[in-house]
Amino acid sequence: MAIRVTLDRVLLDRHMSLTELCDRVGVTMANLSILKTGKAKAVRFSTLEALCRELKCQPGELLMFEEDIEEKDAAE
Repeated sequence: MAIRVTLDRVLLDRHMSLTELCDRVGVTMANLSILKTGKAKAVRFSTLEALCRELKCQPGELLMFEEDIEEKDAAE
């Protein structure tokens, strides 16, 4: 996947657990776990906004673009 979720790092930096974040943003543990592990296919802007508000961060701190090696090789 070309988009990597860095929620683990941000939570660690903020000394916050996933459970605490779930309570603060009103998202289920299952849904945040899917996002955290990079298995999510999409994220709602409202969820991203809530995460950024509670973690006091920018969306770019939670999401990172990494070009897939296969895509890179195909482009060359």
